[in-house]
Amino acid sequence: MSGTQGDRLESKQRAEAPRPEEDLARQAWAPLFEVIHEMMRHFPAIASEFELSPVQAHVLRTLAEGPQPMSVLADYLACDASNVTGLVDRLEARGLVERRSAEHDRRVKLLALTEAGWELRQRLIARLSQPPEAITGLAPADLRALRDVMLRAVRNLETRRAEARAAPTPPPAPAQREG
Repeated sequence: MSGTQGDRLESKQRAEAPRPEEDLARQAWAPLFEVIHEMMRHFPAIASEFELSPVQAHVLRTLAEGPQPMSVLADYLACDASNVTGLVDRLEARGLVERRSAEHDRRVKLLALTEAGWELRQRLIARLSQPPEAITGLAPADLRALRDVMLRAVRNLETRRAEARAAPTPPPAPAQREG
């Protein structure tokens, strides 16, 4: 009998099962995530080598993309803009970042790396770029293959970012009037 509960469950499981290419992508991502996760466990210690908190290290990395409004930085850090103010105050006191007024609106404050901030960022990135033993222990052919695959993944990521920036943003929804 084809209409049994067991048949329906099996049909639903087949419909929900990942396609082979999705399963392969998960199989590729899971070990990569494991290596990244292990490396990120050491991120606070690496940041402290430069007398930075992990969040301050992320800020220096992010500001390399160019001056950013404090609100964008708050979104990136998934925190309230008021939390960014104290963070930026500490970086500014060290001479690593500076606040600038935006050309289009002087009320908007942009954050930019200073020369000292760029230099510290370069040293931090060099330190973070040191591969973990899980990578250095691979054979040269595996390292070349991994490098090539990851470069293609980064190009894919950059393409998607560019497409997202180019996509028109929908206008805000009209405000609802009460009563």
